[in-house]
Amino acid sequence: MNKMPEISIALCTYNGQEFLPEQLDSILNQSISDWEIVVVDDCSSDQTWSVLERYAAADKRFRLYRNDHNLGYNKNFEKALTHCRAEFIAICDQDDLWHPDKLKIQLAAIQDHKLIYHDSEFIAHTGEKMNIRISDKFNFYRGNRPEPFIFLNCASGHSIMLRSEVVANAIPFPENFHYDQWLAFVAADSGSIDFLEQPLVQYRQHRKNNTDILAMHAVPKSREQKVEELEREKEWLRLCLNKTRDKPNQLIAELYAACRKRNASLLSISYAMIIWKDRDLLLYLLKKPELSKFFFTLRKMWGIWAKKFL
Repeated sequence: MNKMPEISIALCTYNGQEFLPEQLDSILNQSISDWEIVVVDDCSSDQTWSVLERYAAADKRFRLYRNDHNLGYNKNFEKALTHCRAEFIAICDQDDLWHPDKLKIQLAAIQDHKLIYHDSEFIAHTGEKMNIRISDKFNFYRGNRPEPFIFLNCASGHSIMLRSEVVANAIPFPENFHYDQWLAFVAADSGSIDFLEQPLVQYRQHRKNNTDILAMHAVPKSREQKVEELEREKEWLRLCLNKTRDKPNQLIAELYAACRKRNASLLSISYAMIIWKDRDLLLYLLKKPELSKFFFTLRKMWGIWAKKFL
């Protein structure tokens, strides 16, 4: 019987031939070797699959899966994570570069936590350093409260190592939401999470990124998109509330009730008041002065009717 690896690496690919070899080489250069890599390709139309087959032929730690139809970003990662066999799972993007000790450092640091993540430094698509880190954009959270992940997320998927039990508790991943934010919420709700200040990944920025943290490609939102965001926020709060049913969370319950009222009206002062009253928790990740947090809260006050007609 094959020995179970200590760590599973979950990698999803989609038309990633340009940067994939560099990422795979950085994984092969890890200072520990007791790992497997589970790769799920989401119907790539370029040479991504050929690249993967070449690496898999040379290293038995590769396990490849190829979708027969496109699942999309969230569901593809869900599939990859459910195929992982180890107790500890490290999530991997197709276009970054890993520090040689990434797995070693995270494995030593996770201890009794459900999830551990780390800082990352941004690089341009050419590989040049951009002299900015994720920690320059967000405060990082450690602890056992899920509420900081309701409105914001600092735990990027590529930086996460988590226990397999978190995946079991988090699936199915909610559609139309970021899977990494969901994993951070679930992990904090079921135990505790921690972070490492060391940047262990060079996080490549280009137009194909699924998240645009630096807002490099931001475009103005239409009224329809703004309305859709409000409905999505309500659905997200409902999902978060349902996930905490075993230990009822009064704050999330209040937020969800107030959000429903906001979406059915012009505005909800009570929704904004709840956020502002608990801003030290709800807006902890927002690395902005108090005035910016105040305006963030004000923007949350306006309902669907305001977005449609004002």
